[in-house]
Amino acid sequence: MSQPTTDANGHVEEIHWPSLIAAISAISAVGIAIGLGLPLLSIILEKRGIPSTLIGLNAAMAGVASMVAAPITTKLAHDHGVAKIMMLAVVLAALSALGFYYAEAFWMWFPLRFAFHGATTTLFILSEFWINDAAPPRRRGLVLGIYATVLAIGFAVGPLLFSLLGSEGILPFLVGAGVILLAIIPIFIARHESPVLNTKPERHFLHYIFLVPTATAAVFAFGAVSAGGLSLFPIYALRSALSESHAALLLTVMGVGNMAFQIPLGMYSDRLRDRRPLLTAMAALGLVGSLALPFLIENWLLMAVVLFFWGGCVSGLYTVGLAHLGSRLTGPDLVAANAAFIFCYAVGTVAGPQAIGAAIDVTGKDGFAWTLAAFFGFYVLVSVGRAILRPKRS
Repeated sequence: MSQPTTDANGHVEEIHWPSLIAAISAISAVGIAIGLGLPLLSIILEKRGIPSTLIGLNAAMAGVASMVAAPITTKLAHDHGVAKIMMLAVVLAALSALGFYYAEAFWMWFPLRFAFHGATTTLFILSEFWINDAAPPRRRGLVLGIYATVLAIGFAVGPLLFSLLGSEGILPFLVGAGVILLAIIPIFIARHESPVLNTKPERHFLHYIFLVPTATAAVFAFGAVSAGGLSLFPIYALRSALSESHAALLLTVMGVGNMAFQIPLGMYSDRLRDRRPLLTAMAALGLVGSLALPFLIENWLLMAVVLFFWGGCVSGLYTVGLAHLGSRLTGPDLVAANAAFIFCYAVGTVAGPQAIGAAIDVTGKDGFAWTLAAFFGFYVLVSVGRAILRPKRS
């Protein structure tokens, strides 16, 4: 296969579709499996009579695994190659997904969760690095918008599969593992076109968290708001006297907004010399939308309209933040920064549900909205502060 041509700065000049299709297809297959697996595992534990606190603790292993896997992924990719590590991660994720069916003792689910989410974290980091590396700077937002849209569709297909397969027997586990294994096909086909890391990053992993703070803070806010919002919105809605079906429909509207906005936001960001004002504007809209929730909760239609745009703004923080990261760094620095990006996302997914849940317990149902607003406000402060203090830097 032909290698993509590059400009004087080492950036590819045109979209190299074989590489992008391989990386996007691989991670989308994983997204489908995660969308299937998360409700499947929770329902099975509930049927076994495991206390909800322990179910939540087991689910929290996902964030722990991501924080552990992120710093070591760059070294593994440098030592053994991006494609090879991705294929090994696919196999590990598939085996651990199937392992849940055979794990009778609850304690065994903790190492299985750790292995599964550690492997999928590696796949996310290296897929996004591959996509960023293969995308020309002037089309990076479009490419990442396509990636985010396809991934969102994958996450939506997973629960649909669960509704069709149910939680009984080995079939849902076989389907989940099989879908993950399908990811190895496009990676293997394009293995010779995966990015090559000839040198190791010169800086310590933690340095990359602060190297491009407008990107890493954006994904932290995204992780906190998306994980906390999705997991606790049903509680907020029910305590606000909405029916379960209306609450579910509002989440669906939010998901549709997520999918609808990715490509337009990505294409718009490609027209900007600096993506930071767009990131700040989306966070500001998220802040206003969060503050408006308590005043709109009794009007379902207005809530649906707000959540449609709100969902797009929230997910745009991830897509545009990733594009901003790719515009600032290349090579081993980019893969290390991508690992830091996923690390901050994982921290957000742990912090968000904890903070929002505690706020609801302390201040009542509206604590949900106030805490979401606080996470958006945090990002606005970081972004504006960064622009004032160091306007020429990232």
